[in-house]
Parts: sequence; C-alpha cells; structure tokens
Amino acid sequence: MAAAIIVGYVLIELKLIPTGFENYVYGILWLIVSISVTQLIAMAIKSRLSSTVGSANASSVAFIVRLSGYVIAFVVFLAIIRVGVTEALAAGGFTGLVVGLASQFVLSNIFGGIVIILTRPFRVGDRITFSTWQYGLIVPSYPPKFFSTDYLVPGYTGVVEEINLMYTVILSDDNVPIKVPNSVMAQAAIFVHSGNEVRRVRTRYEVPKDLDPEVVIKRLEKELSALPIVADVPTIRVIESSQSTYVLAIDARCKTMFEDEARHSILITVMKTIKAIQEEQKGAKLSGQP
Repeated sequence: MAAAIIVGYVLIELKLIPTGFENYVYGILWLIVSISVTQLIAMAIKSRLSSTVGSANASSVAFIVRLSGYVIAFVVFLAIIRVGVTEALAAGGFTGLVVGLASQFVLSNIFGGIVIILTRPFRVGDRITFSTWQYGLIVPSYPPKFFSTDYLVPGYTGVVEEINLMYTVILSDDNVPIKVPNSVMAQAAIFVHSGNEVRRVRTRYEVPKDLDPEVVIKRLEKELSALPIVADVPTIRVIESSQSTYVLAIDARCKTMFEDEARHSILITVMKTIKAIQEEQKGAKLSGQP
C-alpha cells in the first residue's frame, strides 16, 4: 500500500501522467488504501470482539463493517474522479446492466451474505446440515434395497467457521473446510443441530430365518430401550426377505447430534442380542426342550 502511494505520487510529480488523468490516479490510490484499511479494521474488530460478544456476533459486525467500507470507498472514488450525480445516473443505467449481468454470481453471493446476516438462520459456531434442490435425491444402491422406494436426502454437515462477503466457510465432520457460495446457503434447507436434540436413526440388520422374528423384535425392543442414548422404545419392522435371511429396520429416536455414534451403539447391542438368542436356541436344542 505504501509502495503504491509513493509510485503514484512520483509519477504525478514528474508529470509522467498525461494531463487530466491525475484524478484517476488519486482515485485508484484511494481505492487501494481504503479497501486495505477496511479489511484490517474488519479483521481487528472480529479478533477483539470474539472474546467479548462471541465469534458469531463478531463475524456479523465485521461483515457489516467490510460492506460499509467498500460502499464508502466507491462513493469517495466517484467524487475524486469528479463524476457528478447527473453523469453517474445517466451512465448508471447501461453500466449497471452490463456489470450486473457480468457479475451476477458475485452480486448474488453478496446479497446472499446480507440475507444470512440479517435473518440469522445459523450463526458462526453452529453445527449444521444443509441441503439444496440443486443436488436432488439419491436412490440407494446397496442390497437388498435395489428396488426400494426409499431415498436419501444429500447434505453436508459441519461447524460454521466464517460468513464473509462471498462464501460461508464450514468445517465438515471429516475435518475438511467447505466454502459454500452465500447464494446457495441463502436458499438451502438448514438443519441446526444442538447438544440436546433428539434425532431418528435408522439401522438395518440381516437376521437368519431360523430365528423367530417376533422373538427377536421383542428382545431387541427391550435391550435397545435400555441404552442411555435411545430416547424411547424403538420401532422395529421386517422390511426385506431372502431365502435364508430377513432384514430388520430399526428406527430409534436417539439423544445425539451424531448419527454414527448412535448407530454404533445400536449395532453392537443388536449383534450381542442376536448372538445370545442363537446360543439360547442352540442350548435348548441340546437339552431337548421345544
């Protein structure tokens, strides 16, 4: 920034700039300085306020400061190059149309960021899952669900780290930063997770046909209800069948933000319960009991 100011001043003093173009040089220098200072102020505000008002509020204030600084810089730039209101309005129609079409993506992201800041569907630090219409539905392709009417709603889950002029930065559960355009986030379906939420977790398990499904379902309902992570009695149904096995679908309302954690506990309990039933059945056959 200092080098740009010095170079501009030297060029003007040595009269290396054509007559009449000095104001444009001053205007460009003003843009460089004002935008740089705006960025520094926004970063300083975010850093200082994060410990007092929270990272979410600090990020919102920094966003507003950055946007306001850019607007002021552009207005002063027009004044420096001596563009009057009448001339600006006259040229604004055609220029605005051209610039608007050329920068539609950029403007949509900026306005999307403003909408997110004002409406606050989520904040910095929230763990969210977002899904948009652009991605559609995914048909499952794992056996035995090839011909099922089930579908999966694709989404990305992670913690919101930053909301800037162009992108919302999310740190995914895989610890990979995702930069999502604000225009996409403004129209996305947002699921905001919290520590006390209760979510449905579906688990499938294949059981040998020599085990009575009614006995298995009754035992699983009892064992799974005793898990601390399960909120109430799960719903268990037979959904598929083959020559030697049948598939159970276990729908449990679990007290967790993380689906994998709940499914892990459910699967371990199901495996232990099925093994116990098989051993009981084997022991009953050896003892001659019906």
